[in-house]
This record gives sequence, structure tokens and C-alpha cells, in this order.
Amino acid sequence: MIINDARFLTSNSRADLCPAPTLPEYAFIGRSNVGKSSLINMLTGRNGLAKTSSSPGKTQLINHFIINDKWYLVDLPGYGYAKVSKVARAEWARMINYYLRHRPNLMCVCVLIDSRHAPQAVDLEFMEKLGEEGIPFVMVFTKADKQSTAQTKALLADYLKKMGESWDELPRHFLTSAETGLGRDEVLNFIAEVNQQWTEDAASNA
Repeated sequence: MIINDARFLTSNSRADLCPAPTLPEYAFIGRSNVGKSSLINMLTGRNGLAKTSSSPGKTQLINHFIINDKWYLVDLPGYGYAKVSKVARAEWARMINYYLRHRPNLMCVCVLIDSRHAPQAVDLEFMEKLGEEGIPFVMVFTKADKQSTAQTKALLADYLKKMGESWDELPRHFLTSAETGLGRDEVLNFIAEVNQQWTEDAASNA
């Protein structure tokens, strides 16, 4: 996939105020400080598209970006640690849960996971919840450049082994680096494949 145009569209605190669900949509979410904004900028080739910050919890709304006028990329607030109140975290959780359950054009949730760490309970629980709700998702491992290739392979193997304890079929996964561009083509090609299916399904239902 070649990205010719990527631009911010709107931010909302309510899923029912999001853009009309006329295009396929992909949501990006992960623990705070997982490198979500940097990954979005790398995928789109626009360094300042998603705002990066050294302070976790910067994303607080449902942020829509429109890509090539053909699909939406959605930046969701992170879960887990953030320097905000319990009330704010609870509000984010309600907002995210409602969005995930009720957004009809949501094709896939990209769950971002820091490749440097062993499986974290908060990530495993979030993915388990997606599975229980029947919400399609893939795992996108970030920051692969932050350790050696051997370390990355070992940590990834351990993670997939842990997932295999709960999942009969492992979700699709991608290894990425916002610094080197690793995984960019693979993630974008996956989105292109799903977009093609969306187009074919729309044509058959017309």
C-alpha cells in the first residue's frame, strides 16, 4: 500500500459522534508508552500526524485520521498506567468499550505490545476480552530496535507460547520498529487485504 494522503479528521469522546461508518476502520491501542504515536507516524509516513509525548496518557479521545480517502486509522487512549485520576481512567474505559462494541465499520483492532517485555497481564486480559466479544484483532509488537535480534526473537517466542496457553488459534502478529520502519509493509499490506474484502463484500451486498 502506498499512502499518498494522511490527515487528522476529528476527535470525539463518544463513539456515536465519530465519522459516518462508511469506510473500513482500524483502531490502534496499547498500554501507555508503548510507542503508539510513533508507530502511527511511521506507518503513514507523516512524522507529526499523531502527537508524541514523553508523558504517558497524552491521548484522551477517539482520534480519527483518514488515509488516502479510503480508510480510517483510529488512535485510541492507552490503557494501564497513566498519570490521570481513577475517574478519568474509568471514563476512558467506558468510552473505549462502547466504541469497540458498537462501531460497525471497525475491521480490526491493532493491539500494540512492547516487544522488550515478557507478557503483561493487562495486555493478555485486554486481548482475552476482545476474543470474548468476538472483536477481530492482531498483535503489533513495537520497539524491535531497542534490543538485539536474538533477544527479540526469544521474547516473541515466549509471548506466543504464553498466548498458546489460552488460544486455540493464535492471532496474527507483526513485529515493528518506528525507528527503522520494520514491519511497515506487512501491516499496511494486511490492511490493504482487509480493505479489499470490505470492497468485495460491499459490492456483493449492493
